Amino acid sequence: MSITRQGRHYLLIGMIQWLVDWGVMVGLSHLGLRIGVANVAGRISGALLGFWLNGRITFAGDEHTIGQRQLMRFVMMWLVMTAASTVAIEAIDGILGRKWAWLSKPGVELALGLIGFLVSRQWVYRK
Repeated sequence: MSITRQGRHYLLIGMIQWLVDWGVMVGLSHLGLRIGVANVAGRISGALLGFWLNGRITFAGDEHTIGQRQLMRFVMMWLVMTAASTVAIEAIDGILGRKWAWLSKPGVELALGLIGFLVSRQWVYRK
């Protein structure tokens, strides 16, 4: 499968995944949950959807698969990305305030998404 096709699928699924992630984070933090905890809850929600969809659609093929090994790799990547996201969102919240943290999340996740695509394509979903 071409990197262009994979990139389109990853972007589309990523947008859906991000909407779930962002909605959960904003909703929970609006209800009073600490922004870092709300961010992790949002990322878990998006990750559950994204792992399955990307494994079945984006990276489906001869050299890519979805199984226990890929899940473990995904969890390792997700932990690193979630730590980076949470540190960034909490820093923005601490310096600029909650609304800026909410508005900054798309940019933070876009940057991490680009890295995540390359790591997923080259390592996570490989057999």
